[in-house]
Amino acid sequence: MIKQDLVALIEQKRAELVQVAITNGLTSSVAIRYSQELDHLLNEYNRKYIKKVPSSAC
Repeated sequence: MIKQDLVALIEQKRAELVQVAITNGLTSSVAIRYSQELDHLLNEYNRKYIKKVPSSAC
């Protein structure tokens, strides 16, 4: 998956999560599921596109 596609999926899932949370509440089962899906996409983005910082550089 290319970076732009992944970013688009992240933005779409974030918008869906906001809408579901407004409608059903942030702790609803569907909002939790969408949040987990968003987490998965963000983790994938971080693994693929965010450079690792060596621990000695912190």
